[in-house]
Amino acid sequence: ASNIGSAATLVGNPQNILVGEALKLSFSKYLFDSFVPVLLSLVSLWLILSWQYKKHWLMPVKKIVVDEQPFSLGQSIKGGIITLCLLAVFIFGFFSRDVAALSAAGFLLISRSMRSRDILKNVNWQLLVLFISLFIVNFALNESGMLQEFQNFVLNGGIDLYKPGWLFVVSAGLSNIVSNVPTVMLLLPLAKHPLAGSVLALSSTLAGNFFIVGSIANIIVVQQSDRLGVHLSWVEHAKTGMPVALVSLTIAGLWLWLSS
Repeated sequence: ASNIGSAATLVGNPQNILVGEALKLSFSKYLFDSFVPVLLSLVSLWLILSWQYKKHWLMPVKKIVVDEQPFSLGQSIKGGIITLCLLAVFIFGFFSRDVAALSAAGFLLISRSMRSRDILKNVNWQLLVLFISLFIVNFALNESGMLQEFQNFVLNGGIDLYKPGWLFVVSAGLSNIVSNVPTVMLLLPLAKHPLAGSVLALSSTLAGNFFIVGSIANIIVVQQSDRLGVHLSWVEHAKTGMPVALVSLTIAGLWLWLSS
């Protein structure tokens, strides 16, 4: 659900942010391309889960005890206002999105009741190192000329990645080999078609549900749930992830084709 939902906007996940910034996509235009397939995909996800686990909804489960964070009404209101302002900037585009996002983060760190040190303790630094490493590796691949070699290889095989259809298929497949963020970083230089941005963002994100390694979000969920005693195997994930990914990709592909 997090993978599908994150495909709805250009700020929903890292790969969408990359696509939006690199191709200077309109926030509202992308939302028009993504809203219907994301909504239908979420409905499809619920139907598939209901069918697969209809006999297990009320099974007794081990109670998981977690450390609850104290609720702060003031901080919640502050966060809500900043989020709404940020969305307004993204939608109407009257200010730089980069500067707006950094400013919003700065305002969230300003607090009279919470120390910045305590807030930063909750940051997943291992995840940030992972993303930094991905950028370094992909930059090295691009500089080494391997991206051009890959492009020539697929072109010689009759696959034209400048066409939205092929870009959709290759992006979906490659996302489950090297994950969706590296896939987008590798294919962005080939996104020249007017529809390429929406194609790349939707296909790479929705394809992430196939296998656990297809999405950083999957890896985070599996790791954190394992710490709480909830173990999710590759087979169990794929049993639901594969049909969900196939259905959602079909919906997105048809919608983009019809709206093009």
